[in-house]
Amino acid sequence: MNTLISADNTWALMAITCGWAAFSIYAEQTWKWASKVSGAIVALLGALALTNLGIIPTNCVWFDDIIWGFVVPMAIPLLLLSCDIRKIGREAGKILLLFFIGAIGTTIGAILGYKALGGVVDNLAGVAAMMTGSYIGGTVNFAAMVDAFKVPGETSSAAVVADNLLMALYFFVLIAIPSIKFFYNKFTHPHIDEVNARGVDEEAKTQAAAYWGKKPISLMDIAINVAISVIIVCVSTAIASVISAAFPSGNGVVTDLIGGLFGNKYLILTTLTMIIATVFSKPLEGLSGSQEIGTYLIYLFFFAIGAPASIKAIIMNAPLLLVFCAIMVVVNMLFCFIFGKLLKFDLEDCILASNACIGGPTTAAAMAISKGWVKLVGPIMLVGTLGYVVGTYFGTFVGQFLGA
Repeated sequence: MNTLISADNTWALMAITCGWAAFSIYAEQTWKWASKVSGAIVALLGALALTNLGIIPTNCVWFDDIIWGFVVPMAIPLLLLSCDIRKIGREAGKILLLFFIGAIGTTIGAILGYKALGGVVDNLAGVAAMMTGSYIGGTVNFAAMVDAFKVPGETSSAAVVADNLLMALYFFVLIAIPSIKFFYNKFTHPHIDEVNARGVDEEAKTQAAAYWGKKPISLMDIAINVAISVIIVCVSTAIASVISAAFPSGNGVVTDLIGGLFGNKYLILTTLTMIIATVFSKPLEGLSGSQEIGTYLIYLFFFAIGAPASIKAIIMNAPLLLVFCAIMVVVNMLFCFIFGKLLKFDLEDCILASNACIGGPTTAAAMAISKGWVKLVGPIMLVGTLGYVVGTYFGTFVGQFLGA
């Protein structure tokens, strides 16, 4: 697809991404409608519109290599530096249970979707395995299932487009849920109440403006924050490479488990950051700017995940794949919210557990940050990252069960 801005025009794409991210932050802190949907969704919808109008490409070095390869990994340590693991241990256990309930819902949704559409969509058993891995883990699990079940390239490409479009729409639904009276009245919501209790400064136009108000941040703060983030990513990547090489996949369940668990860069990155945040909690308390820098990087990420969602490609290539993905997402949502209600979990737990399944740890953490649920950032990041490990096993089960 030819676009106004070519895929190799990195500077132009950077300008558009950074410019729209700045507008999204401004909108969230200035206009009430934008504050309600969050600046993250404004960023995502902007990318969605620009892609489908043929202005920017769906894939390019800036999105695929730089944002996914550098921006996202750097953002995670920055956002977790304030998360003392001693303070969040109790919360992680609750969300972990709900995450696995959601994972079971995703698996059942894949089987139901196959039963409904298997006769009219080619290679749907393989797609079911791919999407199960993706909707419990992430892209790495998706790729593993494509290779394991030899799904044709045109099918996997169409599935990616359907996945991205539906994921973008579902994020909008999840972010809107706290403002829907039905959910607000049926669930407890202590984190939402805490954010509301902070109140809005008389000079602040929205809650976001009050939360992200000006504060003193020194040059040394910026330098130390960036240095810590980059060093953690560098060390984590090196450790993951060594472990992955020592325990390659395909050599048995135990080897796969060790390699998948300890060879995952994001799991190591999260764990290392949490250890540092816990051991050095006192000196880190005097360090400003990590949340601001990390959140800005997350805005760039939200723009990037909106870019691949081509509505035209879905309509032209595989509209039924969008229906199949929707079945999986709806069943996951039902499992998370129904069991969350039965087990007396908070509304925030249900939203983030479902988000961690469908979108992964980065999108769940980004949603928690954008909503101001800062105490849940660490737990959902850990739980979502665990999905990268178990996603392949769930996906393999579905593929084999359906005869892919």
